[in-house]
Amino acid sequence: MAGRIEDYALVGDLETAALIGTDGSVDWWCAPRFDSPACLAALLGDPGHGRWLLAPVGETRCTRRSYRGDTLVLDTVWESLSGTVRVTDFMPPRDLDEGAPTIVRVVEGISGRVAMRGESRVRFHHGSIVPWTRSVDRRTVVSVAGPDAAYLSCGPGVEPAVSADRTTFDFTVTAGRRVAFTLGWRPSHAHAPPAAPPAAIDAALTRTLAFWNDWAATLRYDGPARDAAIRSLLTLKALTYAPTGGVVAAATASLPESIGGRRNWDYRFCWLRDSTFTLSCLLRGGYRREALAWTEWLLRAVAGDPADLQPLYGVEGQRRLPETHADWLPGYEGSQPVRFGNAAVDQFQLDIYGEVLNTVYSAVRAGVVLDPPAWALIAALLEYLGERWREPDEGIWEVRGSRRHFVHSKVMSWVAADRAVRLARVAGLRGSVHRWQALRQELHAEICARGWSEDQGTFTQSYGSHEVDATALLIPRLGFLPAGDPRVLGTVRAMERLDDHGFLRRYGDVRDGGTHALDDLGGTEGAFVACTFWYADALAMTGRPDEARTVFERVLDIRNDVGLLAEEWDPVAARQLGNMPQALSHVALVNTAFTLYGTRRHDRDRSRPLAVA
Repeated sequence: MAGRIEDYALVGDLETAALIGTDGSVDWWCAPRFDSPACLAALLGDPGHGRWLLAPVGETRCTRRSYRGDTLVLDTVWESLSGTVRVTDFMPPRDLDEGAPTIVRVVEGISGRVAMRGESRVRFHHGSIVPWTRSVDRRTVVSVAGPDAAYLSCGPGVEPAVSADRTTFDFTVTAGRRVAFTLGWRPSHAHAPPAAPPAAIDAALTRTLAFWNDWAATLRYDGPARDAAIRSLLTLKALTYAPTGGVVAAATASLPESIGGRRNWDYRFCWLRDSTFTLSCLLRGGYRREALAWTEWLLRAVAGDPADLQPLYGVEGQRRLPETHADWLPGYEGSQPVRFGNAAVDQFQLDIYGEVLNTVYSAVRAGVVLDPPAWALIAALLEYLGERWREPDEGIWEVRGSRRHFVHSKVMSWVAADRAVRLARVAGLRGSVHRWQALRQELHAEICARGWSEDQGTFTQSYGSHEVDATALLIPRLGFLPAGDPRVLGTVRAMERLDDHGFLRRYGDVRDGGTHALDDLGGTEGAFVACTFWYADALAMTGRPDEARTVFERVLDIRNDVGLLAEEWDPVAARQLGNMPQALSHVALVNTAFTLYGTRRHDRDRSRPLAVA
């Protein structure tokens, strides 16, 4: 069975990523892209669904592990009575290699004499296909099925043994001995890669370390919790699909929001709801190139008929992401169904129009120069929103129940109109300003009349409901009302109803068991990490900075041993839940750090314009 969600660390090559457990097993790897079918899928099943184990014989958990400095190179150490060994895992960034995804694992004896065990079970198409595996030479094994091939290469002195369902290799390391292994994916029709000599492995490690250290050095943040901020930004970079600039919500699929439950979603895609948060995080951190790439991805993805705008897209902007159930996988700790693809792609969500306009507005403020077609797209999006904002929708949380008039959706519609007014002044589109101003005013008046509950002293989740929603914490940040407005102060106080042992749920009154009234999926979920950071932001904005810092530090404490966060946290069982690492959780961490502590470094490039062609 897979380890706890927090037992996993991430390595990646800017096009895909792998998860490695504290037991030395690579239990998740999609190749060649984030959204490709997994060829190691033990995370959602058992070793028979695909894994690559490399660990001392008889050891089930490492002694310690850490990333090497500000990089994505992972060092895992085992200490035993017979000796100490270190395994270094990394994936060379794709532009540093020959364009194919490769996991490199280097075993090094530190002291004594340690017997090691290796086992590779490649399973294509999310663990459902057992490939034909055979030896290419004494040190190389290939696994082939249909369009996929995986090559396992062992270092000098290690000869793999191939059986019907696995490849094993046993060897011993003594102090100073280093043995390298690689597992790479190729199209099955491509030529086999040559075995890399030790010098080439060392060179790849050196280049990979230099790449990540150089990238991390750009960070502008010098405040408290800097290590947490840079690790979060490194994780965000690792979740970026470099060829297009798209940022996936997580590296995994179907990790449960409730153990044994049905809330298991595929997050290996790019969500518009995350766009402004992501852009803000990148710009604040000093990563303007990545911010530009994300903006360009966004404009390409949403191009076309405004009626076709959807909540999420593939890493290349793909629109067809059908949701299927993988009945051959038992699911993480029995959490079923296991889903690949995401049916939310077909939902109607008003908030995404505001997300797009807000992201574009933030980019323009940062110096991004838009071309005429981009301005025309913005105008078309707002014209369409003006026709449909009065309709109910599925909302930011993509509920799989009946549509409602979600207050956050209406607030984001107001954001769209507000940002359009501001952008129109910049672009000289004054002919549309009066119409958009009128829309902005109408939206504001309706939200304050129908989304505010005088009896409860808070903005509600939807018109006429009694529930609160953590998205209301964003109202002052979005500029809908000032932080000192009594309605904002009342809404922040009402968030105590979502408090779960110091963390915040998205919705569902904790006093009533946190039940979900929005869908028929049953059960509950954990506290939402990003929402807890939003709470810290709102506390700081409303004059409660000490409480804000306490909340911020509380969330920092639940990061795993290498600084990673999943989507949710179960404060009772004290474990992470949901897909991991979660981009929105790490983006929120960085944004909250800047909100609380700011930056002391001068951004010398701030005035330099960036052009979107």
